[in-house]
Amino acid sequence: MATAVPAERDAVAGALAGRSADTAGLAGVEVIAAGVGPALAAASTATSLTTAALAGAPYGLVVSAGIAGGFAPHAPVGSLVVADEITAADLGAETPDGFLPVTELGFGTVTHRPPEALVREVAAATGARPGAVLTVSTVTGTAVRAARLRERHPTALAEAMEGFGVAEAAAAHRTPVLELRAISNPVGPRDRAAWRIGDALAALAEAFGKLAPVLESWQPHDR
Repeated sequence: MATAVPAERDAVAGALAGRSADTAGLAGVEVIAAGVGPALAAASTATSLTTAALAGAPYGLVVSAGIAGGFAPHAPVGSLVVADEITAADLGAETPDGFLPVTELGFGTVTHRPPEALVREVAAATGARPGAVLTVSTVTGTAVRAARLRERHPTALAEAMEGFGVAEAAAAHRTPVLELRAISNPVGPRDRAAWRIGDALAALAEAFGKLAPVLESWQPHDR
């Protein structure tokens, strides 16, 4: 499990550790605060994956988890989103005709897709809405940019800063990836007074309390 900051890490780890006493713990799970932004998240996740592989105990799944901005009205504050695609929304080039993703420049990748069956199971267990989660290096702070992102990515429900980096590290290890986000604020003009970070962290913890049985039963070949 890769979160950005310690508060997210603690919410996830606490939920997994706090399962009922008559239920076995979720074995073989590492929860890290991988850092903010796609580059540091990729580096930290890759380090954990490499360490596990060298120890002879490679991970079967990587999960990017945390809070995020939600595209209103599709993902309101307090709701959950599970990514059916993890897309780098600002990896490319600005041109006179608009933004071009790096793939249209002839190289790279901009999207990773989590296992469809797992996304369905997570949505059923947690109530999360499936949709695209965008990864950005610069958080959106205007209504104009929010509208442009949604226009380019009509299925986008949330915006965060780490998912694509985590997914790139997972892909390098040929490991499936999942992204689950709790919405703390709307994507658009920054209004810190309207953010509900505490509520989003509580929703994230509640989701992972429900998610543990899904992760226990899921197998990497269930794609």
